[in-house]
Amino acid sequence: MKKMKPLKELTRPNIWSLAPYSSARDEYSGHEAHVFLDANENPYGNPLNRYPDPLQRELKARISQVKGVAADSIFLGNGSDEAIDLLYRCFCQSGIDNVVAIEPTYGMYKVCADINEVEYRPVQLDEHFQIQADRLLQACNQNTKLIWICSPNNPTGNSIDREEILKVINGFEGIVVVDEAYSDFSAQRPLRLELTKYPNLVVLNTLSKAWASAAIRLGMAFASPDIIGLFNKVKYPYNVNYLTQQQAMKALNDTQSVERWVRLILEERGRMLEAFRQLPICEQVYPTDANFFLARVTDAQAIYDYLVRQGIIVRNRTRVQLCHNCLRITIGTRTENAELLGALRQY
Repeated sequence: MKKMKPLKELTRPNIWSLAPYSSARDEYSGHEAHVFLDANENPYGNPLNRYPDPLQRELKARISQVKGVAADSIFLGNGSDEAIDLLYRCFCQSGIDNVVAIEPTYGMYKVCADINEVEYRPVQLDEHFQIQADRLLQACNQNTKLIWICSPNNPTGNSIDREEILKVINGFEGIVVVDEAYSDFSAQRPLRLELTKYPNLVVLNTLSKAWASAAIRLGMAFASPDIIGLFNKVKYPYNVNYLTQQQAMKALNDTQSVERWVRLILEERGRMLEAFRQLPICEQVYPTDANFFLARVTDAQAIYDYLVRQGIIVRNRTRVQLCHNCLRITIGTRTENAELLGALRQY
């Protein structure tokens, strides 16, 4: 088992020594106040006239209760994509460092690597869309700062073998990022609940999927307080707006609806997988632990184009590695799913 390098060695030197912007609302932290003449705000139009809490303390306290992660181990951002970009900005020097990722997977890992001029090293999954830890570790060198693993994976839908993920975490001196955006639909125990065991682990999560809140753009990163501290140094001062914080609190206080939605989606998922297998166009439906499934069909582009003409939009993944002639289909309502199946039976 390798020991994680000291965080200072992993962090870009300019980020480690960065003096972060100090917002007006940071400076009096810990004191009660009722007259605010510090931030050049308009005194009229309450509550939208005031800047939001830059560290989202109330919201983090509620997420801590729901997700089982200490509040000082939580970073909140404008979607998970902000946390993805921050990982590059905190740890990867352009033109020097590199990252390793499974392939195929969520496309923003590579987009952010390209934006930040960081070498991206994809390691192809096997025919079962699984990883071998040794192959991921062999792709690393002394300049590898991050390893990206999405589980359940997008676009394949399957959970990555937990033991192989732990081998990667234990065998790597840098930071392993496990994206659990779809974990609410999986029976596998989330790795965020193991966070204190692994100082080099960062787990991503979101309110966009099970929590039915994609429009508010709230992403989460769970990590050690030291890593979270780096994120807070680099993020924009008021990166999560007041309306998002309020709507997130509303969603998090209605866990019964979320549990019901997840149950309905899982029921529909089982029904859809079985029905899809019976379609003449279907060649294979792959196992899934997410709120979508990947299916190999006879001609993905032609079927995609046909569905668009019917006003039904799925995702054509035929140009993605290992996904030739594959469509990725999100589980909708029973009515939406029935319309899709009906259209495909007429194809």
